[in-house]
Formats: sequence, C-alpha cells, structure tokens
Amino acid sequence: MAIVVLLSAGALLALVLQSRHDIDREARNRSVYVAQTFAHSLGLEAALKTSDPSAILQPLTEATRKDAGVDFIVVMDTKGIRYTHPKPDRIGKRFVGTIEPSLAGQVHTESVQGPLGKEIQAVVPVTAADGQVVALVSAGLTVKNVTGVVDRQLPVILLAIATGLALATAGTALISRRLRRQTHGLGTQEMTRMYEHHDAVLHAVREGVLITDGEGRLLLANDEAKRLLDLPADAEGRHIGDVPGLDRRMAELLLSGRVATDEVLETGERLLVVNQRPTHPRGRPEGAAVTIRDSTEMQVLTSRAETARRRLKLLYDAGGDIGTSLDVVRTAEELAAVAVPRFADFVTVDLADPVLGGDEPGPGADMRRTAVSGIRDDHPLYPRGLLIDFLPSTPQARGYGTGEAELVPHLADAPGWQAQDPERTKAILDYGIHSLIAAPLTARGVVLGVVNFWRSQKPEPFDEDELSLAEELVARAAISMDNARRYTREHALAETLQRSLLPRALPEQSAVDVAHFYLPAQSGVGGDWFDVIPLPGSRVALVVGDVVGHGLHAAATMGRLRTAVHNFSSLDLPPDEILARLDDLVQRIDHDGDGDDSDGGVLGATCLYAIYDPVSQGCTVARAGHLPPLVVAPDGTTEIVELPAGPPLGLGGMPFETAELHLAEGSQLVLYTDGLIEERTRDIGEGLELLRAALSHPARDPHESCRAVLDILLPVRPTDDVALLIARTRTLGPDRVAQWDVPFEPSAVGAVRNAASKKLDAWGLADLAFSTELILSELVTNAVRHGIAPVRVRLLHDHTLTCEVWDGSSTAPHLRYAATTDEGGRGLFLVAQLSEHWGTRYTPEGKVIWAELELPGSPGASEPDLSVFLDVDPI
Repeated sequence: MAIVVLLSAGALLALVLQSRHDIDREARNRSVYVAQTFAHSLGLEAALKTSDPSAILQPLTEATRKDAGVDFIVVMDTKGIRYTHPKPDRIGKRFVGTIEPSLAGQVHTESVQGPLGKEIQAVVPVTAADGQVVALVSAGLTVKNVTGVVDRQLPVILLAIATGLALATAGTALISRRLRRQTHGLGTQEMTRMYEHHDAVLHAVREGVLITDGEGRLLLANDEAKRLLDLPADAEGRHIGDVPGLDRRMAELLLSGRVATDEVLETGERLLVVNQRPTHPRGRPEGAAVTIRDSTEMQVLTSRAETARRRLKLLYDAGGDIGTSLDVVRTAEELAAVAVPRFADFVTVDLADPVLGGDEPGPGADMRRTAVSGIRDDHPLYPRGLLIDFLPSTPQARGYGTGEAELVPHLADAPGWQAQDPERTKAILDYGIHSLIAAPLTARGVVLGVVNFWRSQKPEPFDEDELSLAEELVARAAISMDNARRYTREHALAETLQRSLLPRALPEQSAVDVAHFYLPAQSGVGGDWFDVIPLPGSRVALVVGDVVGHGLHAAATMGRLRTAVHNFSSLDLPPDEILARLDDLVQRIDHDGDGDDSDGGVLGATCLYAIYDPVSQGCTVARAGHLPPLVVAPDGTTEIVELPAGPPLGLGGMPFETAELHLAEGSQLVLYTDGLIEERTRDIGEGLELLRAALSHPARDPHESCRAVLDILLPVRPTDDVALLIARTRTLGPDRVAQWDVPFEPSAVGAVRNAASKKLDAWGLADLAFSTELILSELVTNAVRHGIAPVRVRLLHDHTLTCEVWDGSSTAPHLRYAATTDEGGRGLFLVAQLSEHWGTRYTPEGKVIWAELELPGSPGASEPDLSVFLDVDPI
C-alpha cells in the first residue's frame, strides 16, 4: 500500500508538471503563431510608414488579440518603442524584453515581468522585401492565465488519482490474498517458471558462464562456455582438474578462486577475456562465478584499426612535415625523416641530377643520392651525395623509367638488384636489410627520382598494403618536391639576372676605399642594388637602392633603375635632381604596367644617393624613403646621419631634399638595405643600434668593418636581399690641386697658360703641357667672351688630369662643326679631340666646364689626333 501511495503521489506530481509544461509550451507556441501571423499581415508595412502608426495599428491589435486568445499584441519599432499595447498609456514607451535576437532576424520567446505582470511572450521581426528588419511584433499571455488553466484541471487529476489509488488498493489486496492461498509461499509453478527463464537467459547469452563450488567441481557451464573451452557434454559435476580438454592455465585460474578482472588468456587459437568473482552464500566462500568473453575477432579488428590509424597518422604528419621550405634537398631530407622508423628502417632518396639545379630530368638521367635516413648510421647503403648510374635490371631504374612503384619482398632473391654492385649488395644483405620498396617521385607527369624504403628489423617483408602506403606517401611528397624544383629554377634565373645587373667589379677611382657585400634572399631574389660611380673632378657617387618585391620582375626593375642612375649621373646632376628624375621614371614604369598583369608595376622603390668630393671633403646626400646612412669617424665614433627622408620613388608630388656633410679623411660612409637590419625577431630601431655598435671601432679598413657587421647582423636564412656598401674617404691634398682666379679680360688667358705650364712641370706632366694649354685657352676664352664673372681655373692631378673652368653663367656650351671658311667655332671641338672626356656641370653660382686628360703611361693613353683641324687648302 505504501508503494502504491508513493506511485500515486509521483503520478500526481508528474501529471501536474506535465500539464504545466504543456500549457506553457502551448502558450509560447500560440504567442509565436499570433506574433508571426500579425507580422506577416497585409498592410502592416504600409501602416508603419504612416505618420501615426498607432492610430491604425492599435484597433487592429486589440481586435486580433481578443480573437486569438492572447493577453497582448505589441507592435514596436526597431528601438523597442511601442506603437500598440492593451494599456494605451504604455504606447510610446520602451518594450520590456529582449529584442536583439529578433533584430538579427530570429524568433525569440521569453518570460519577463511586464506591464501586465509575469508574462510569456514571443518577439518576431517584421522584414521588408529586401530582408531588412523594419519593426518587431510581440504577442503573449500572462502567467496568471496560464496557471489558471492548470488549476482548473487539478480537481479532475486528483479525482482520477484517487480512483486509480482505490482500484490499485483493491486489486493489490485481492492478488496478495490469492497468491498466498495458491502458493503458500513459493510454489512449484513459480519455481518452474523461474528455472525456465534462468535457463533460457543463461544459454542464450553470447558470453560463457561457469559456476564452481568450494571443492573445485564445475556446477554449471552454459553453451557458450562449453564452445569456448571445448568442454564435453558431461563436464558439469566433474572436478575441474578432471575435465578433459580444459586448458591448463584456465583450470589453474578456476581452481584458484581468486578475483580476476578482464584477464586475457590464450587458449588454442582464441584470446579469452575472463572475469572471476568468489561467491559467498550464507556468509562463507562456496565457489566462484566466472564469465568468459571471446576477444579474438576484436583483437584482429583492433589490430587492423591501429594499423590504419598509424598509416593515416603517417600521411597526416607527412603533409605537415614535408615541404616546409622551397629547397629540393631539404624536402628530400624531410621525406626520408618522416618515414623512419614508423614505416621503414632506412629511407634513401635518389633524385635525377638535373632536378637539384631546378631543371626537368630527361630519360636515363643519372641519380644523385640526396637524402639518407635510418635507425642506425653504420649502414652499407650508398652514401649521400654519390652520383649513381642504376643498371636497367634494378627496381630503381625500372621505376624511374616506367613511373610505377616496385615491391621487392626478398632482396636475397633479386638478382637484378644484386647486379648493380655485387660487393655492396652482399654487405647490405649481411647487414640484415632484406626487403625493399622503390617508389618513383612523379609530379605533373615527370619522374623526378626514386624513393627507396628498406626493412631490416621486422622479419616479415613489405606487402602490397605497404606498397600502396608508400605510393601515397611519395605522391604527396612529389608535389612539394616539384614545387621546390620549380622554385629553385626560378630563383636561379632571378639570381643570375640580378647578379648580371649588379656591378661585377667596382670602377677605378681614388676618392674612397670601398668594401661591399650582396646576398640574395633565400625565399626569392629581390631588387636591392648598390653602385659606385666615378664623377668628374675626382668625385664619386655612392648609391644604394631597394625595389619592393621578389622574383624576376623585381630584378628586372632594379636593372632599369640602376641603368637610369648611371645615365642621370652622366649629366652630373645633384642628388635631389637625380632622385626626382628616378621618381618620374618609376611613375612611368607603373603607368606602362597598368595594362599588363598584376606583376607589371613597381610596388615601390627606395634609393639613397651620395656624392663625395675628395677636394672639399664634402658629401651631398639625398634619400627617397631609404634608411639613413651611418658615418664612422676615424676615432670609431659612429652616428646615424639624420637626413630628410623623402617619399619612396614612384609616389610623386613631393620634392627631395639634400644634406651637406663634412667627412674627415678616413671616415667611413655606410650604406645598406633593410634586409640587413630588419628581422622578425627585432625591429628596425634595434637593428640600427646593432649596426652602430658593430661599426664603432677605430682603425678598421672597410673590409674589416664589413666582416664585423655581417658577423653580427647577417641572418642565417635571409628573407630579403642584403646589400652593404662601406666607403672610407680619401682626400686630394693641396699638392695635387692648383687653382687660380682669372681676371675677366681676354689678356688673362696667357697668364693662365703660363701658370698651368709651370704647375705641370712641377707635377712631372710636361708632356701634357701643350694639350692642357690649348684646352685652357679655349675654355677661358669662351668663359670671358660668353660667360659672366667671376672666372676660376682649377687643375686636379689624380688618376687623370682634370681641367676645370668656372664662371657665373648658366649658358650651356654647344659643340658644333665649323665650316672651312669660318674663323671660329672650333673651340669645343678642339677640347673634345684633345681630352678623353669633357662636359659641363651646374652649380648654384654658375657652371663648370671640365675636361679630363689621360696621364702619360696610363693604359690606353694616346696622342691627340689633330688632323681634323688640317682642313685649310695650302697656299
């Protein structure tokens, strides 16, 4: 009766809770349906667009609310301001509830404390034709009305429970009375039924069951136990030690009576999992209950699943570990490493020799052993780096020729393989290597080489499943290998192009001692360059630049800019004007590339241009977005030169500025690109400080300074080009410079000739006196006749003799050919014939016309040819 009462109470509680849950769910569903119906009603969107939506919607919502049986329908804007409400004084106020999910287009139901009390409400969006949420509609019922329904149902539920309780009580009493009368405790039929059920269950389960007594007799063995243990039909009742066919270890376990949990025993060809627990009837040990489960098939499936898992893991790891770099040798090493020891004991990778240089291999190409990996290092396999010519009878040659992987289960039975190198193959067999898979590396229809998987530790040979795995593994690696090969080819082409565009040897000049270093990026050749350009007047231009990007396009663009710098330098322009002309050129290159592919334009370029004059020891520097130079004083003091940065080349619209530096003799001017100082692990500021610290040592020549900088700053695998140019300044002393101020009158020409002739005698250059006097006569005469005062003459004795005539006019001289009857016009033509080079450069005060003469004894020096002036007919 107590149980019946408890069950009745539980049923009552469950019915009440279920009723409330159902009514609550019905309330939520009704709220959603009403709100969705009203939100999709015709004319709602039009009403919302009127000046007073409440006037139109309030009557509609109230009528709909009453018809739908809900307590409220509220229409609001997207900010939650009500247009309608059962209580008119709530119109225009903010809605109580959560509207964010509905603004995102979702239907949201919730229970809140609202104006009508505790409410169950649903909020749905009103969407326009374009899918945008323009308003929200909420409908719901108060909890009071919801719970009222439950309260009205409660008497009916109580009556039903009471009726059931009465019937159950009466039935229980009748059944108990009848059972007691029929069985008097436990009757025969009940015992028979219990035994039948017990026997059916015992012999139907797929698990062996044994019961033994305390004396070691087998009391019970079901059908599954007899099958698993091969027990005879009369085994029950016999002592366990006398049961024929019972495995010895199983008999020992049964006789021990000890506790066993999932203990695995091998009996015949089966693996049995045994659980044994002692039984304690009447409080004392009386035997044991044993269950036996056959796990043979499970072990096989588990073994296969584990093998498949390991192979999938190998392929997965290969996808991440192979091809981490675009280097052919590194990719081969990664392939060999990932397969040892999980798949093979030794792995060797043989690539066609052209592949290492980035080329496509041809048929019959020799293969070079590129990678070797194994569980031991004392193996007799061919060493790494050896060029191997495999015989046609070997599996490697056949695989390379056909592109098909080949399995050699037993190397001892492979005469074709042994013919390659009988002495070495014998050593391989004696070492214990007994099985081989030779899988060709095939990518995009091209065989790049062969991967050899060798087995020594496991006694069983490779099988067909492992051949398939090897093919899959090599196929995945072949794509990475081919990508590395293609990159190697493109990198080599770009590097060859770039090195051909960079200066192979620095030109002869005496203004600076130069040390330079260039290293292309490992991930792709960039557009860095440097240059040393001799200028008239013993001056020298030092240039360093950087084109943004990598590859052939960056290298080609660098070559165009370097050529342009040489051409602009020949005009003897100041640094800021040269950068301005480079800026125009880069803009034109970008404009020309607009119609081409995405790689046609210059993404950006920077440049630093410096002109050093060894006479004045002045250095004029300008930069276009490039890193500032460093100056190392003779005492080792190093400073970063603060220069106007200027915009990078190609932006246009902004002028470039120059800075004037005075460099003491022996100072070092350091130019570089960002690849030297910038790395992922440090910023540019830290790199500049490291560079300054590496240079801050006195009494170093440029080559020592260059080595010191590279030892500290050069990355192991640079991701950008590295260019470094260190120039130590020299001076052209007063003993090699002669200068005169010339009166602005024609008669001063003779005095200039005499002074120059004496200076040439003092320098031991009397052989150049005639040519020098003619050149100075013509240039000074032109300056006095066509120029503006003041006029100045300067001679420079360097690796050439330079004659310079200064005047205050900016009028450009013109070389022309005079006719036979002309009295003049041969001056500059005479200068051009007598000198090796001549030209004009402009200064803020005017211009300088200069001419250079080769020193006697210099390579290539020759006498001037004056026959062109002998054009007058004889008298």
